[in-house]
Amino acid sequence: PYFCWHPALGSVGSCRQCAIRKYRDEDDHQGQIVMSCMEPVTDNLHISIEEKEVRDFRKNVIEWLMINHPHDCPICDEGGECHLQDMTVMTGHAYRRNRFKKRTHLNQDLGPCINHEMNRCIQCYRCVRFYNQYAGGNDLQVFAAHDHVYFGRHEEGTLESEFSGNLVEVCPTGVFTDKTLKPHYTRKWDLTSAPSICQHCSLGCNTLAGERYGTLRRILSRFNEEVNGYFICDRGRFGYDFVNGDSRIKTASVRNNGQWDQLNQEDSLEKVTNLVSQGKIMGIGSPRASLESNYALRTLVGKENFYNGISAGENRLIQEALSFLRSNPIRNLSLKEIESCDAVIVIGEDVTNTAPMIHLALQQSMLARPLKKSKKAGIPPWNDAATREHIQDERGPLYMLTPQKTKLDSIATSCYRQSPQHLVNLVMAMAQHLDSSIPTALGNQQHQEDASEIATVLREAERPLVIAGTSLGHDALLKSALNLVKALNKVNPNTGVSLVFPECNSLGVAMMEEKSVAEAVDAQSSYETLIILENDLYSRHSSPLIQNFLERFQNIIVLDHTLNQSSSQADLILPAGTFAEADGTLVNNEARAQRYFQVQASGDHVMESWRWLSLCGISTENSKMDQWDNLDKVMQSLEDDLDQFKGISQAAPGADYRVKDQKVARSPHRYSGRTAMFAHHRVNEPRPPEDKDTPLSFTMEGYRGTPTPELTSYYWSPGWNSAQAINKFRNELGGNNEASLNGVRLIQPSTDRVSNYNLDLSGSGHKEDGWTIVPLHHIFGSESMSMLSPAIAERSPGPWVNINESEAKEMGISSGDVVQVIMDDLEISIAARTEASWPSGVLGITVGFPNMPFIEIDCLAQLKK
Repeated sequence: PYFCWHPALGSVGSCRQCAIRKYRDEDDHQGQIVMSCMEPVTDNLHISIEEKEVRDFRKNVIEWLMINHPHDCPICDEGGECHLQDMTVMTGHAYRRNRFKKRTHLNQDLGPCINHEMNRCIQCYRCVRFYNQYAGGNDLQVFAAHDHVYFGRHEEGTLESEFSGNLVEVCPTGVFTDKTLKPHYTRKWDLTSAPSICQHCSLGCNTLAGERYGTLRRILSRFNEEVNGYFICDRGRFGYDFVNGDSRIKTASVRNNGQWDQLNQEDSLEKVTNLVSQGKIMGIGSPRASLESNYALRTLVGKENFYNGISAGENRLIQEALSFLRSNPIRNLSLKEIESCDAVIVIGEDVTNTAPMIHLALQQSMLARPLKKSKKAGIPPWNDAATREHIQDERGPLYMLTPQKTKLDSIATSCYRQSPQHLVNLVMAMAQHLDSSIPTALGNQQHQEDASEIATVLREAERPLVIAGTSLGHDALLKSALNLVKALNKVNPNTGVSLVFPECNSLGVAMMEEKSVAEAVDAQSSYETLIILENDLYSRHSSPLIQNFLERFQNIIVLDHTLNQSSSQADLILPAGTFAEADGTLVNNEARAQRYFQVQASGDHVMESWRWLSLCGISTENSKMDQWDNLDKVMQSLEDDLDQFKGISQAAPGADYRVKDQKVARSPHRYSGRTAMFAHHRVNEPRPPEDKDTPLSFTMEGYRGTPTPELTSYYWSPGWNSAQAINKFRNELGGNNEASLNGVRLIQPSTDRVSNYNLDLSGSGHKEDGWTIVPLHHIFGSESMSMLSPAIAERSPGPWVNINESEAKEMGISSGDVVQVIMDDLEISIAARTEASWPSGVLGITVGFPNMPFIEIDCLAQLKK
């Protein structure tokens, strides 16, 4: 039994719950009571776990903890999955002997995501250890002392950390619970769950989705040692509510004389079949749709008529990154590997907002060097308190090269706030210091001095890491970052790179097709019908150009799950399943293919996108699609057609996989109410939906042991009802899964030597006749689907434009003023933020927010108050 220990946080021995008796040797019969989490394993270690005195000690400790804990399990959100409940039963404490008043606290409003009930606290200190020490937050603290300890903020207010939602799983009681679950609360045992992949950025974090009554109720983290470990960010945890939103497309609709008429599934399939049978068809895919759905559209319309659905600028950068990954012997690191890097440079990426879990990984990597010193001092890394006392505030080297301030600045060694073109010069100067064969980089003397300092640190590191990506939309900056990686690899073969992409399947669809939305708009062929797959084209290209483009088609078919501007232009809308109602494969930023599984049956009208398209292909006698009666057949066809996707079928077991001749149950064995929940429709229990695409069942019938990790739908073991049951799914406590859960890496480091440098570094520098545009991203706002979740929308700061403070003062602009930004024919009214460190001649404009138009990054802007 334990409370304070957590596999990611190590041991501090504060809860006193894991007491054992330790003996000097076999002749020692007296021994002493010690805390097992603080004892290293050594030769001739003699211990007793069941000796009466230590059993009584543990029982007394849990009784002390329960003196002030309210007995409110029936109304507690944690009831039925509470670690405190498990430990209380485990230690044998069953009766309350205390007859005095319990201590009480006032609770705080901690924002739209986290509910606070301080009376349930048992002072395990897990919350502040995770929030402050592991995640780097600073607005959750511990106050007072003795038995009046209080965990909260100095005043009420939303928790500021982008990882605050992990308190829900870290807290062993009901102090911090999921506030988004409360309006449709369901006990754990009544949830149907399924393994899934986060849809809100390119990192591919593993999650568990929980459903009841056809409504998605919550998202939990799913352990994957190589990817997200034990945690996920708040956007991934609380951004799910778009699945239940009012903008969901639930039925097929056809436009007749300006009015929308609903169609049943049979009629809608007949309608779409008729449309695709006439004339030439263009298909536009999506970086937020699965590989299978994109491939189904590509197969239906033909390779030459398929476009990947990515904007021109993003596509250009992604293809540059893909070319680098395929042709160089440099490993694209996982989040786990990032944690062990001992010197890091971040170029152009505000990872807190574009790839949040990299931020969390960097918090750990900054301890890689100090931890080596602690090991030399004889302190094991699991001894968390002693380790942190030894290293104090020491951190490894981290260099931030971005125009904007970031949340990692507080732990960074140095920050360089410059325009993208100036950053290009600085990065190339570093590369030249590492490899003198590179032509002397542009830049002033300060560039050379800074470059020499950083290059020296990176050269001397054991495992240096360069993080870059597509977020700034600047070709030359990405090329210079990749040049730096190549130069560093020549002096240190352990060099790693981590590349950030915009969306959950950006890399996957870019691997499938190189043609972007802009190329679709420029296509001259006489197309009659357009199929848009899970995409809003108005967010990918200039609105006037998209409008003119759509007007060229006689028929527009939109296949999506959520209404958007593109669907308003459609002639036929087909309801697609969200990630909660569909199965599929995504390719994350490492080129790791991972499978997600539907948690609820799609219903009578909604179908997975690939199934709509395959049924259409069968109706039009497409010979290849004629065999696609389940997901496995689609994946097999994809692997046969496109060599770059060989092996994706190995990302998870196929539909014929069984454990002891049984499918794996999505619902726990205590699941209740299957008849009652449909009693208002019929008195008999309906037949459960059949899943032909996966080895999972939609019921509690099926294998309920420990399945292969890719199919683990929930963590539960006898006596372990809480999320801490995850330890029962490991080879050892805090160890790996019993089997690997790593997906399939589609791109491995090349065996060839490092490719030549790309010295074509022309880019948009400072222009005298206008302002240079730099896109800014925010974790709560820049991703369209999560912004449809009320909790995320409430935490969103809204769009803004960044201006250099001195230049703003010259124009009479103060922070909070509304300014006009004029770009070609586009004019935006937006709130201004002024920063002293913001580079001059540059405007930073937030992108992706609702009602914000698509912005051409390469254009110049005019600014007026």
